[in-house]
Amino acid sequence: MTWSILARDDEGFFGMAIASRFFAVGALCVHSRRGVGALSSQALLNPLYGPAGLDLLAQQFSPAQTIAQLIEADQGREQRQLHILPFKGLPAAHTGAACVDWCGHLLEDGLSIAGNMLAGPKVIEHTAQAYKDTRGKPMGERLLAAMEAGQAAGGDKRGKQAAALKIHNDEDYLQLDLRVDDHQEPLIELRRLYETSLERFQPFLECLPSRHRPSGLTERHKIDAHIEQFLNRIKGT
Repeated sequence: MTWSILARDDEGFFGMAIASRFFAVGALCVHSRRGVGALSSQALLNPLYGPAGLDLLAQQFSPAQTIAQLIEADQGREQRQLHILPFKGLPAAHTGAACVDWCGHLLEDGLSIAGNMLAGPKVIEHTAQAYKDTRGKPMGERLLAAMEAGQAAGGDKRGKQAAALKIHNDEDYLQLDLRVDDHQEPLIELRRLYETSLERFQPFLECLPSRHRPSGLTERHKIDAHIEQFLNRIKGT
């Protein structure tokens, strides 16, 4: 019922996007942790996979070992789909035998895409190609382009309803967490939210307390100056 993309940039930062003909797909499926990894539990999802999987990765289990541990005691494993992208190294995935066709996954260095109940394999193939074709652009834009290409290839064969986009950089909190829970055109709405976030929200978040600047920026004129510099940068001026 879902397809998702997990991506890692050259700095080890994560980007995640997901879409489905299912309400609030961004609420329980996608998980990440700074310096550890990202994962998505989908099909007949198991939300317990998220925290447990990231704990295992943090204990130096490989993605494949993590998946094996997670599904071993789960009697519903053949109806689950799970893919994991670690902070370093190659991803791994599990697509259960009882997942609804078309279902499958694509795994590459720094990139993991998986889906089930899709219009066909071209959904994840086009998702991957669009992500690669946008190299050099910001992670959020690459993920949106990737998901839009997957949708153009058929997406979820039942239709559209929800989508989400998450960016996790070098903080314990997400740098961007956008959700469209119920919409006739969720990816169009997700792109609108992303573009709106560039106007003030994204640069404002860069001013908040962080691991490297525990107090953040507190003087209003400095915050406004940073926002202006951010906007000038994305406009190319």
